[in-house]
Amino acid sequence: MSVNFWKFGIAAALLLLPASLASAQEAPDADQTAALCHGGASICVSAKIPAVKATTQAVQSWMSPDVGAAWAAGYKGKGVTITIVDDFSSSSRFSGNFGIGTQYQRHGEWTREEASMIAPAAAIRSKDFSTSSAVPLARGLNVLNLSYGMYTTAGYSVNQIWWAPEESSIISYATKGSAIVSKAAGNDSIAVGGVAGGQQDYLDLALIGKPTAIFVGALSTNGTTSSKAQLAWYSNYAGSDPTVQSHFLVVGVEGDKTGLYGTSFAAPIISGYAAIIGSKFTKATPVQITNDLLNTARTDTLINYDPSIYGKGEASLSRALAPVSIR
Repeated sequence: MSVNFWKFGIAAALLLLPASLASAQEAPDADQTAALCHGGASICVSAKIPAVKATTQAVQSWMSPDVGAAWAAGYKGKGVTITIVDDFSSSSRFSGNFGIGTQYQRHGEWTREEASMIAPAAAIRSKDFSTSSAVPLARGLNVLNLSYGMYTTAGYSVNQIWWAPEESSIISYATKGSAIVSKAAGNDSIAVGGVAGGQQDYLDLALIGKPTAIFVGALSTNGTTSSKAQLAWYSNYAGSDPTVQSHFLVVGVEGDKTGLYGTSFAAPIISGYAAIIGSKFTKATPVQITNDLLNTARTDTLINYDPSIYGKGEASLSRALAPVSIR
């Protein structure tokens, strides 16, 4: 089966103590592979990415109908900043089509375009994750999109990790509730925080239990009550930890329409939803908007709903926007 499902390793600055450990890199698969270290760490931990330009305000067939309804009500993300932390500098590019013509772009350009298409009035920032500097926040409501993971050999405690300023700032914002963090769940068909090929995503582990972190899994299509959706074959799932389940959402990633597969393209949808919600509830905090998204998720649009698979359920923009106010 031929799919445009991309996975490649880009190393980031993460030091595991003790510092004498050997370099750990994810073994490349048949797709594009790149390697880059920053921060002088003795361990390069893979930032693993599966497989956007001009913003368009046309509702596309891969989007949930809730997006068009939100726009019609006047909510398009105005006043909210979405920062895409991703690859904007490597030579790796791949093709896809979000309904505005086939393009050939870097991973970060794709995720940025997708978020901007969901929330066309939001301010969009790009932060290349090959640099180790902290992620700055803008004034007002901030949403951070993380369509990557930080991988190395399984078995370490998060407390053993020395994070670069980039990931340290992201974890701090999620801990303090300073920004909404939409994190791609991963594409190993395992539970969030689990082990695949002897490696773990330590960024996942560091974000578990943080009040404004949302793990985002992929459905093979947008679900409805008459045509229910199921988890995409590649997507990681919530698992047995209730703490993860309570901050896990799923959305449709209709790769048959776009040529783009992976939870990388689920996270920007939630980033866009968060911005849209913030453009209605302009006084709401990141914690309030996070909880609104989680608490209004649907379970009646999913095949054999189980919290260990789907977490809180399929994100519902219409339900999240329905209240007069949120708290």
